[in-house]
Amino acid sequence: MNNIHGFASDNNSGIHPDILAAIEKANTGHVIAYGDDPFTANAKNIIREHFGECEIFFVLTGTGANVMGIAAVTSPFNSVICAETAHINVDECGAPERFSGCKLLPVETKNGKLTPDSLEKYMHGFGFEHHSQPKVISISQSTELGTVYTPEEIRKLADFSHGYHMLLHMDGARLANAVVSLGLDFKTITKDAGVDILSFGGTKNGMLFAESVIFFNKVLSEDFKYIRKQSMQLASKMRFIAAQFEAYLSNDLWKKNASHANNMARMLHDEVINIKGIKITQKVESNGVFAIIPEESIKKLQKEYFFYIWDDKRSEVRWMTSYDTTETDIINFTRLLKEIISTTTSNPHNSKT
Repeated sequence: MNNIHGFASDNNSGIHPDILAAIEKANTGHVIAYGDDPFTANAKNIIREHFGECEIFFVLTGTGANVMGIAAVTSPFNSVICAETAHINVDECGAPERFSGCKLLPVETKNGKLTPDSLEKYMHGFGFEHHSQPKVISISQSTELGTVYTPEEIRKLADFSHGYHMLLHMDGARLANAVVSLGLDFKTITKDAGVDILSFGGTKNGMLFAESVIFFNKVLSEDFKYIRKQSMQLASKMRFIAAQFEAYLSNDLWKKNASHANNMARMLHDEVINIKGIKITQKVESNGVFAIIPEESIKKLQKEYFFYIWDDKRSEVRWMTSYDTTETDIINFTRLLKEIISTTTSNPHNSKT
């Protein structure tokens, strides 16, 4: 096993010891299955302390949370508008379209963020039977490009959605990173900002498998328990999901983990920004660094530290940091990056004409 912490994804990190301890603590005796247990009840109460009054459903995966949250409020003749970089558009293998039946309408953005102006051209065909009916606007917080929506930006999108009798869905797979980046709390950038449906999890921030779908309007969730069961996302031993949320949202563990990941991304940014041949392409507002680097150096660097190429044509890469990334990881990575780039650019046979 390679003990080097790479920069491919925060999904690649391990489980935080406090989360493992919580799972072990819950692994005693018998409790009623499928969520009728004290762990699930307590976890829901803790979530409400952070988000306000809401309906909460625990699920197993982030894709499941996104797909079911959208499917619960749409019909197959509806459409869902999202950024072209959105996880539901790029990384969920068509699951949102297959299981909801809805059409996805991806919007080109420069920073992963939607704006009311960018959505205006999709606001037509309402009531016209030949046209897919727009129903949901879906945003990611933090975005897939590491940028963060402010509460004001979210409120504008919510007001825009509601003005057309549509709903605002938020993919909150990295919500904790956005919260600490803004220095706010969960409720301020979700319920208070007008979000209707939230996919909220911590798998990317130190949990094992712990995701949820949160409805801030109870009416929207009335049939969700059936949708969850049909979608094969109703966990029988739900206490082990709930126990993770209990630990995650207690003693500010979510904040400590996300803050560290964000700080490591900022450190990585500061270390690489002045290296000749590197261009940072996005603001570093959470735990991702996007950069254009010499194409010849990518494969050499990936042999030691795996990461993903974001845009082949531009030689743009994505480096993600995690709750367990260390300063030593950053220092060793940037040292190797400098060596490889220096060697590559100094060799005339590697230069492109």
